[in-house]
Amino acid sequence: MKSGGWRRVLGAVAFGIPLGIGIYTFVYAKGYSYLTNEPASCANCHIMNEQYEGWQKSSHHAVATCNDCHTPAGLVGKYATKASNGFWHSFYFTTGSFDEPIRIRRRNLAVTESACLKCHADLTQGISHGVGAAAGANGDGTSCVRCHRSVGHLH
Repeated sequence: MKSGGWRRVLGAVAFGIPLGIGIYTFVYAKGYSYLTNEPASCANCHIMNEQYEGWQKSSHHAVATCNDCHTPAGLVGKYATKASNGFWHSFYFTTGSFDEPIRIRRRNLAVTESACLKCHADLTQGISHGVGAAAGANGDGTSCVRCHRSVGHLH
């Protein structure tokens, strides 16, 4: 095969692989649903069924969706977090290397703690000694989620 032929083949492969992954992700795996604010999309993956069902029965069901607690405010922060989480959730689920029961990671815990403090500022301003999970991680022990673990997802 001439060098121009190999270039076409490599170009087709370089174009085809990302296209195939994109189609798989956004059509078969319902990746488009993660761009919405619909909580049911979080249960596309069976590992999240318990959290979704817990949220449906929780006190926050009527006032907050997954994105309200698990993504930062602002368009860029929200979709950057969704993209990062979506990639890593897909990676761990596909490879089967996730913890069961699933556990929140440090960065996501900090986002959730910040959301608690933002929505409940009138209640928390007198008791917070820092900024959410970061403060708890630094040793002062302040953490909304540690004491109120079942508020967003009944456990």
